[in-house]
Formats: sequence, structure tokens, C-alpha cells
Amino acid sequence: MSLLAFTASEGHELAPMVMDPIWFAVIAGVIFLFLGYVVWSFRDVANRHNPHGPVNDRDSTHGTH
Repeated sequence: MSLLAFTASEGHELAPMVMDPIWFAVIAGVIFLFLGYVVWSFRDVANRHNPHGPVNDRDSTHGTH
């Protein structure tokens, strides 16, 4: 008997799932919302080092040598 015929004739039982499929989606949604909150909480970090004034400020030393 060839290996292909042997594997085709073998009927195997699928392993039971740990939980219902809907809970996988719920857990993924909670993780997505948490990571969205983390990204949202860092929304103004890049602009903290310079004041929120005009862009072409003569007193600004940022970017000069």
C-alpha cells in the first residue's frame, strides 16, 4: 500500500477547540481596542519638545547649527 493511499484512508478526528469561536473574535477585539487606546494616548508626544506657536519663528533655534 502506498503512503498516499494510506493517508487518504486514515480518518482522523479533529482536536476539540479550547473555547467557542466567538470568544476568539472577542479577545482579538479587546486587544485591538487596547492597542488603539495606547496609540491614541501618544498622539501629541512628537510635538512636546517645541512650543505650539508659529512655524516660522525667528527666535526658534531648532534645526540650526
